[in-house]
Parts: sequence; C-alpha cells; structure tokens
Amino acid sequence: MPVHDWTRVGAGTFHAFHTAWIGRLMEALNGILPAGYYAMAEQHAGAMIADILTLHEPGERPDEMPDRGPVAVAVAPPRIRHRLLPSPMATYRQQRKTVAVRHASGHRLVALIEIASPSNKDRPKSVEEFAGKVVSALEAGIHVLLVDLLPPGPHDPNGLHGAIWSDFGDEQPIEPGLPLTLASYVSPGPGRLPEAYVEPIGVGSPMPEMPLFLDPDSYINTPLEPTYEASYRGMPAFWREVIEGLRESDRA
Repeated sequence: MPVHDWTRVGAGTFHAFHTAWIGRLMEALNGILPAGYYAMAEQHAGAMIADILTLHEPGERPDEMPDRGPVAVAVAPPRIRHRLLPSPMATYRQQRKTVAVRHASGHRLVALIEIASPSNKDRPKSVEEFAGKVVSALEAGIHVLLVDLLPPGPHDPNGLHGAIWSDFGDEQPIEPGLPLTLASYVSPGPGRLPEAYVEPIGVGSPMPEMPLFLDPDSYINTPLEPTYEASYRGMPAFWREVIEGLRESDRA
C-alpha cells in the first residue's frame, strides 16, 4: 500500500491512526522477535530517557482524601480570573505512544519505534523535545526507528531526522519529491556516535521494510507496510475518503 497524504486530516484523525498502528506493530513484532525479546506499546510523553530504561509499577492513589474539608470544584469553582486548559495538540502529545522493545532479562530497554505525529512538529519546543528524546536514547545505547510520514514544516525544515542528525553529522537536506523519512539509528553504545540507515519516501511511495537493531551487529526487518495497511483499513470510511482526496473535510 502506498503512503498517504496525512496533511489532509487534522491531528485528531492522525492520532487515531497512530494509536492503531502502534498496536499492530506491537502484535507483529511479538511474532518475529527472537526469544527473550518482547515489544510493548508504552507512553513516554514528558519522560526523560533515564526514566524509561526500566519498567516501573504505577504509584497507588489513596482511596480517600485526608479529612481536611476539601471543596468540590463542581460545587464551588475557584474564584480566579483565568482557568487555562491544555490545547488539543498538547493532549495528543501527552497521549502519544511508542513501541518499546525490551529484553526479558530485567526488562532492559533495547530499541524504540517512534512514529512522528503533528504534535511533534507544532512548535520549536516540540521538535526540540522529540529530537532530544531520540538523541538521549542513542547516547544511552538504545536503538531507534523513526517513521516520519509528515512533511517538514517551519519548525523542522529538514524534517525530524534532520533535527536529530544535526547532533551527529552534517545537515541532511530533504530530497526533492521525497519529503518523508524512515530512519533506523543504530547505537554502538554509550560514549560512541551512532549510525543511521535512511530511506527518503514521498506520498505514493511503497512502504519499505526497515531494520530495527537489537544490538549493533544484528537487526530484524520491521513489517511497516502490512501493519500500516491493516491500520489504515481499520479507519472509518469517511476519513479514508478524505485522506484519498475523494471528500472534503473540516480536518478533525
């Protein structure tokens, strides 16, 4: 299945597809990973790389609040001039998931699959945080597969790969007609510089298999196309028609 033009829909629709694709990738990887490895969909928004190297049990919340006479917001809202709510982009950024590949021995984090979302490109800080997370992972010895199906914007003129690779090598300009990027980064270990296997693609391009490294000398081929296709087929017909240019929309 060729890559679609995801700029035809808004961040909410892409978020729904992103969530479905992450789940399909997790299922597919757990069928092909070598013994001892497993893939999980994990939510790492706002987490430093040191915090996601190992699994943590969620903290428990007390069943009851201390008896201090708290006031219910619904009954008596605070008498403050402004109440600020997060933007939809911030919400999607917080909810975005990653595929993490771990080894069962201590649940050691081995690799990450990062599928870029509009919320990773909506402002300079978003690009900086996304690129910083990938760079930190590589510096910690974790391999990363980047899937960026969104064209460069004002905050990532060379794409997210360009923002990431600027820490390690020369500027990577976008190839004419191929503004989207698949990049597999292999980390040789802490204190050493990574390498990258980069495949520029465009709307209408086939989705190639990409290597996902488990150590600096071995990898598995990630089944991007079949999982992409299955996830796309599961999208509502209305939004598939919008994505394929058969229908106008309000970009939800």
